[in-house]
Amino acid sequence: MAIRSLLGAFFTATALSSAAFAQAYPERQITMVVPFAAGGPTDTVARLVAEKMSGDLGQQIIIENLGGAGGTLGAGRVAESDPDGYTILMHHIGMATAATLYRSLAYDTVNAFDYVGLVTEVPMVMVARKDFEPADFPAFVQYVKENADGVTMANAGIGAASHLCGMLFQSAIDTQFVTVPYKGTGPAMTDLLGGQVDFMCDQTTNTTQQITGGTIKAYAVTTPERLPLFPDLPTVAENDLPQMEVSIWHGIYAPKGTPAEVTERLSKSLQLALADPGVITAMGDLGTAPSPAADATPAALKAKLESEIARWKTIIDAAGVYAD
Repeated sequence: MAIRSLLGAFFTATALSSAAFAQAYPERQITMVVPFAAGGPTDTVARLVAEKMSGDLGQQIIIENLGGAGGTLGAGRVAESDPDGYTILMHHIGMATAATLYRSLAYDTVNAFDYVGLVTEVPMVMVARKDFEPADFPAFVQYVKENADGVTMANAGIGAASHLCGMLFQSAIDTQFVTVPYKGTGPAMTDLLGGQVDFMCDQTTNTTQQITGGTIKAYAVTTPERLPLFPDLPTVAENDLPQMEVSIWHGIYAPKGTPAEVTERLSKSLQLALADPGVITAMGDLGTAPSPAADATPAALKAKLESEIARWKTIIDAAGVYAD
């Protein structure tokens, strides 16, 4: 009886301590790790959301850019951090693809993290240097097929969104062409603007300004429907390539073992940020939209990650292209 009483007292004290911790959270600034370079698409989304979440939480969320190895260095840093809610991760679809692309990861993609929620799903656009010869998307596909040995497709490195879209494109048109990996989206776009490479596929958050400015040529979007931002751009499905449909979803994670009350607090703050009119407008200007409140939850993000790991494992294994 005494042991039962002691155990009861222990669990009661633990629950009270956890509740008190969650109620006080956050008491200092939070670090949001972005596993890619500053100025890139994921960094842009992270800074937009972090600013609004900071206001709600009453503590600043600072961005730490830790790029390398397709985002796995930054993810690994968060996986090893204290599970106290003060180090979190903003990652994109690469969180799912890394589980297959990297056969020797330092962390378990699903089980090394707790979940906060989905942030947004960013469309992608097939773009080319402004003087690229094909006039429209069907002509573009035909040109690439006929000149596979001579055309070049840039990407931001293995595991990057642009690399994944390129893999889908090669698979969809059953053609292997030359790909040129860069250390980040910025250098890839610089060379596309300069005409050193022919084309690339990247997120609207990184291509909208160049498309509207006429410094690159846009051919198609990878969404099921046309984008309000670019109503004249056809979808890949309109051109009989539905298997190319892909959006680059972003989510926020915390180290495994973070108190549920803390991840829920972060999730509620994320939902408020995504409902902010300024955030909605800013994301619209980038060709995307915030995730609805039902998706900005721990359960929704976990389900998305697990389903995307299964989807991309089939695609990557079929291509036989790995990062290690």
